[in-house]
Amino acid sequence: MSGVTPYSVLVSRIQARDGQAAVDVPEDWLQGRTLFGGLQAAIALAAMRTIAPAWPLRSLQVTFLAPVPGGPVSANARVLRSGKNTTHVEGRIVDGDNTLALLVGVFGVGRDSAVKRPPRQPAAPVPRPGPAIELLRLPGIVPNFTQHFDARWLAGDLPFTGSTNPEHVIELAMRDSGNATEAHVVAMADFIPPIALSFLKERVAAASLTWMLEILAEDVSALPLAGWRVDARMEAAEAGYTSQSLVLWGPGGVPVALGRQTMVVFA
Repeated sequence: MSGVTPYSVLVSRIQARDGQAAVDVPEDWLQGRTLFGGLQAAIALAAMRTIAPAWPLRSLQVTFLAPVPGGPVSANARVLRSGKNTTHVEGRIVDGDNTLALLVGVFGVGRDSAVKRPPRQPAAPVPRPGPAIELLRLPGIVPNFTQHFDARWLAGDLPFTGSTNPEHVIELAMRDSGNATEAHVVAMADFIPPIALSFLKERVAAASLTWMLEILAEDVSALPLAGWRVDARMEAAEAGYTSQSLVLWGPGGVPVALGRQTMVVFA
């Protein structure tokens, strides 16, 4: 990818220590006038990881408060509570004294339990007639960050097509090298556009307000970056606010994460 910065390269440039993280983010990772939300979370998570125990990430809650411009991006973190099995860590994307995004991550050790119910991936939808629907790379129209992903819609439609299908199924891959990491999971879980935008026929703005991610897979390091799938559904829409849920599946139908997002659509 000439002229762009692969995700793993950008993440490797994050300088993190003692509850602080900083990195210079190029424009190819912008989402309109703000930084791609999945990358915001990854930068804050880098700061959180410097003070969190080396336990799997179990839950991540994010509130997007203000746009995060490209260029130098800083994050800080602090432990809220640390117990025998779980540690709660707060992370913030900051601009001086201003908080632009607020995160709470829960890190927890595994434990023996008689309760087991792993999700099972539904069968893929029957291919629709005609060519596959793919997200094209159109500068100035499609957000910059999408050039780092390959996405193919198996169900649902692209934004601004006047669709009425609240359920989207997307084959997803990241245009990066190596295998998956915790940071890749966060990015792929935040890729899908607001489903509400596909209901519209004219371009309008939209933004995420809150995002919750529950991690199901303790270790994704053996998974490649191709062959992923996102099953998403717009659960409700009223007064310009929408609620959207998703399941992120790794290659072979491995359940990796559950997500829930509140968004606002300016139409």
